[in-house]
Amino acid sequence: MSLHFSVLSSGSSGNLFYIGTDKQRLLVDAGLSGKATDALFQQVQLDPRELGGILVTHEHSDHIKGLGVLARKYALPIYANEKTWRAMEPLIGEIPTDQKFVFSTGTVKTFGDLEVESFGVSHDAAEPMFYVFHQGDKKVALITDTGYVSDRMKGIIKGADAFIFESNHDVEMLRMGRYPWSVKRRILSDVGHVSNEDAALAMHDVITDQTKHIYLAHLSQDNNMKELARLAVSQVLEEKGHAVGQAFQVHDTDPKHPTKIQYV
Repeated sequence: MSLHFSVLSSGSSGNLFYIGTDKQRLLVDAGLSGKATDALFQQVQLDPRELGGILVTHEHSDHIKGLGVLARKYALPIYANEKTWRAMEPLIGEIPTDQKFVFSTGTVKTFGDLEVESFGVSHDAAEPMFYVFHQGDKKVALITDTGYVSDRMKGIIKGADAFIFESNHDVEMLRMGRYPWSVKRRILSDVGHVSNEDAALAMHDVITDQTKHIYLAHLSQDNNMKELARLAVSQVLEEKGHAVGQAFQVHDTDPKHPTKIQYV
């Protein structure tokens, strides 16, 4: 089995997630410029020309900024649900018809030896959705940009070998920070982003003996820090009886530096 991935970029400024097997390679979102994206691929010694397509989660700019440029440059098919297509088409430029595909929320698509399951989340976008990737008995779950993690979402992602999990903000940093109250209220709402503590509580419900890696993703540049997120999440999980650092590892992600290729 050859399932592997890299969080190429994660944060408020841009998001790209790569996942592949020996037979298939996919990108989720393209939230940085084409030039920056090419540089990230070079850092992990991957070639974007070998991608089989780009999966889109939602139309916010930190997820689609470089989508049109990348798709046109490498003739890559784009997969998104219909509402996301309608919302993002005016933002990404002309895309040839033969590169446009609908991937409906709550369905499964097969890409070579990789099965991709889409599921809806709670975020202030047209119809945001994220993905679980299956190859054989291996499973990788990607979930960010959600105001909360429902029991339905937990049921879909539970038992993954690796989670890329939103840990967006420290609540006190957000409350005391420079953002206008309207923005703070949006982030804290059910269609905003998950805090460090709420992320950890959700993780407690989905971690199993199969889980080996947790990547803390989509950290706010203004309202969080890597060390704070890792400490807060680890503390909650340890209080819940999880052997952090032994049963599984907790990893940082970064907006400018990709994580090393991780095999599961």
